[in-house]
Amino acid sequence: MADYVGALDQGTTSTRFMIFDHSGQVVAIDQKEHEQIYPRPGWVEHDPLEIWERSQSVIRTALDKQGLKASDLAAVGVTNQRETTVVWERSTGKPVYNAIVWQDTRTDTYVNEFSKDGGQDRLRAKTGLPLATYFSGPKVKWILDNVEGTRAKAESGDLLFGNIDTWCIWNLTGGPNGGVHITDVTNASRTLLMDLQTLDWDDEILDLMGIPRAMLPAIRPSSEVYGNAVGDLNGIPVAGDLGDQQAAIFGQTCFSVGEAKNTYGTGNFLLLNTGTEAVASKSGLLTTLGYKIGDQPAVYCLEGAIAITGALVQWLRDNIGLITQSAEIETLASTVKDNGGCYFVPAFSGLFAPYWRNDARGVIAGLTRYVNKGHIARAALEATAWQTREVVDAMNQDSGVDLTSLKVDGGMVYNEVLMQFQADVLGVPVIRPTVAETTSLGAAYAAGLAVGFWAEVEDLRANWGKDKQWEPQLDKAEVEKEYGFWKKAVTRTFDWVE
Repeated sequence: MADYVGALDQGTTSTRFMIFDHSGQVVAIDQKEHEQIYPRPGWVEHDPLEIWERSQSVIRTALDKQGLKASDLAAVGVTNQRETTVVWERSTGKPVYNAIVWQDTRTDTYVNEFSKDGGQDRLRAKTGLPLATYFSGPKVKWILDNVEGTRAKAESGDLLFGNIDTWCIWNLTGGPNGGVHITDVTNASRTLLMDLQTLDWDDEILDLMGIPRAMLPAIRPSSEVYGNAVGDLNGIPVAGDLGDQQAAIFGQTCFSVGEAKNTYGTGNFLLLNTGTEAVASKSGLLTTLGYKIGDQPAVYCLEGAIAITGALVQWLRDNIGLITQSAEIETLASTVKDNGGCYFVPAFSGLFAPYWRNDARGVIAGLTRYVNKGHIARAALEATAWQTREVVDAMNQDSGVDLTSLKVDGGMVYNEVLMQFQADVLGVPVIRPTVAETTSLGAAYAAGLAVGFWAEVEDLRANWGKDKQWEPQLDKAEVEKEYGFWKKAVTRTFDWVE
């Protein structure tokens, strides 16, 4: 019997392969960054071939680091940056265009056009989503409308579409030589093309966007054997597929209604398990699939998606040169006791939940001669906590259940200043698990469940452990006063783009 399960975790800025043992502990990891391509303001692209090359490299290196063979793995799962859109040739595996990344705003004209009839929530009853540049459907339309010859090829079945999970699984299982063209319910629910109830592509929406059904992957459960890998993982079942935020809620073992997690990555994503009922949001949240295990009923979530959190720290590092390494943001923020009256709203890709404003752009508000770089660093960290507070307020309103604690994961949860401030502004304990890489862990769990490596979800709960907990310390009245200033700063970002 194989002793381990692997997870290919393809994120917005990097790809990693992680290997876990039966207790959910990390055995091996390798990670590589890939290029961020910005052809024009608001456009963000990745090279899908570079991503696949990096994926193969991290798989090989992680196995080598521990002297493991493919046969030591019981299964492999895949998790991915969601909504990032790839269209490629079935026969050659060659992309017809770069991957259009979830943050990209070039489809705003389509979104405005579709919104004229029925408003921004025109498709929400079916898809759980507002019309926004964030989702994959309009990105596919853009490629078919703008890359010569693609529409005819798509209609004849020569082109395939997928989010990054589909691209990786197709290549893992053979690519042009018999690769499996599938996605799971969580990724499909991020396209604006899937009906939440039927868990199938919706023909009316496909017609609206002019997307041929022939290019779409089959929609499958999140935990199921899809096929066997070739190459470095030859013969190993590919058996798990979850969008990164759903993988994180799975890795955090939020299997009960009312359990929630927040992932602090390039953006922030707060998900609340609402069970087998799809809860419609009246407060600007997304209704999305949480996961589906084999032939069990699908589980739904409410989600608050925030576009820019960790990416703001990267921006201060790469675009402004305020810091040379991301970790320095905490040291710099610690040189001051508060934000000095300065608020930083990073609406670089418009505003996501709960506003959904494509016309917004970033602002720094409240500047005086007193403000220094320490205050700006602190305001950048606080922006993550305030945006999370807005999403939690919306979630409490929609679900009717007040949050009692928040499980957190992702790269920024080792930032003590941020985590303490997060507990302060939410007024509830913030809890970091022993394995903070819950996205990869969730994909491994889904794959392991599918092949019997773990028998049931209770085995996974038993693996979860607490590393650290932060308790609220700030005076509530002070928090509410600061929150008022934050809200005022947010309104200054509106209507920037005509």
